[in-house]
Amino acid sequence: MKSLLHLFLGALFLCAPTVRADEDAKRPPNFIIIFCDNLGYGDIEPFGSTIHRTPHLNKMAAEGRKFTHFCVSAGVCTPSRASIITGCYAQRVGMHLNPRDYHVLRPLSPYGLNPDEVTIAEALKKLGYKTGMIGKWHLGDQPSFLPTRQGFDYFLGVPYSDDMTERIWNRDGSHWPPLPLMLNEKVIEAPVERNGLTKRYTEATLDWIEENKDDPFFLYLPQAMPGSTSTPFSSEQFRGKSKNGPWGDSIEELDWSTGEIMRKLEELEIDDNTLVVWTSDNGAPINKDPDDLTRGSNRPLHGRGYTTSEGAFRVPTIMWWPGKVPAGTTCDELTSTMDLYPSFVDLAQGKMDEAKRDGKNITDLILGKEGAKSPHEVYAYYYLDQLQAVRSGPWKLFLPLENFAQHPHFSRKTGGTEPLLFNVVRDMSCQYNVAAEHPGVIKELTKLAEGVRADLGDRDAPGPGIREVGYVKNPLPVVMIP
Repeated sequence: MKSLLHLFLGALFLCAPTVRADEDAKRPPNFIIIFCDNLGYGDIEPFGSTIHRTPHLNKMAAEGRKFTHFCVSAGVCTPSRASIITGCYAQRVGMHLNPRDYHVLRPLSPYGLNPDEVTIAEALKKLGYKTGMIGKWHLGDQPSFLPTRQGFDYFLGVPYSDDMTERIWNRDGSHWPPLPLMLNEKVIEAPVERNGLTKRYTEATLDWIEENKDDPFFLYLPQAMPGSTSTPFSSEQFRGKSKNGPWGDSIEELDWSTGEIMRKLEELEIDDNTLVVWTSDNGAPINKDPDDLTRGSNRPLHGRGYTTSEGAFRVPTIMWWPGKVPAGTTCDELTSTMDLYPSFVDLAQGKMDEAKRDGKNITDLILGKEGAKSPHEVYAYYYLDQLQAVRSGPWKLFLPLENFAQHPHFSRKTGGTEPLLFNVVRDMSCQYNVAAEHPGVIKELTKLAEGVRADLGDRDAPGPGIREVGYVKNPLPVVMIP
């Protein structure tokens, strides 16, 4: 009898690893998005920087996949962040422009991401994911707009941009409160010490991953740095240590942060089941002198952040998933932050809802499937509510405009623009306007632009595809909300 019991227990022991392996195979992957603020295409070593030291990002690129044509949907914070959260152009969800704040939400705004929108966090939560957000939100600071009302189980961070500190805002006379650090829906510090944000967010991230390692999880980490201020912040360990002043210090600390997160995943032995996406919300603001890198670099792309230039829309992106994402590879296909939503749902073995979304499933591109191509027939470049350019394949067409807001190639003194056509694959710096040589391409892209306008509108003619922005009456400073 004893020998039979030993045989049974032995067989059970031998089967246990197989059972665990089967369970691991069925478990959907974890997702982490690291979303830097205003970091440019040429600001890290894997994308050509020779001034900033980013050894951990070098490792990430060597073990992962670079995306060289990965685009945001806007050259500025709020609309770009609305897109990564909803999988939609900011125009579609009404987060591109409002009469009170213009193009980025400010403290005490009555506007925010509509609670009726289904976010990437809500979609994954329905599939059994734990969801966390650590960092800069910037999609509304009133209770109904906070991350905890938009699908996140946990939130630690600031509700808007780190440069929106205590002051009287002359445009509407509102008194902005001290910059608040929030835990879920409560302010725990005001003002928060900005020099410590990257370190603090990193430590909170490591703790959150440890706490949620046994469940599939989605973590959205929109870092505060390099940030919206002219002088970025960093902790004492990194301050004054780079070759490029505060901008370089902050980037090198972001690199350290990334290394800590990768190390934690490896330590917990969940790195081979975790997809990490490292990118930026828009290009760097840069200085007028192209050799002055103290406000970032978008090299070799043309233009600065806050516009519809390639330097504003194309951002450095690395995806890392050991054993799944092919190591040391590059994807040159047009992809977008909006594509992460449907791709994550697909990888989590879920189904998309019925809502109209502009993001496409790029799972095959993420996994490096042979022959995989960009799913985007057309990509729109809006500045606020004005469609300024469209891209299809390698071609980017700046549309002729009689009146325009900020433009990367023309000044208002010109009184209008002519069509500009660039092959942004061969001519990354947009030096050669080839419009005269390719009238057929211009005709084709103009037709695609009309399709975008018919859906999302242009200037004073809003499109039927736009949904309502969130709105509350009588907004209060977050430090006063009970």
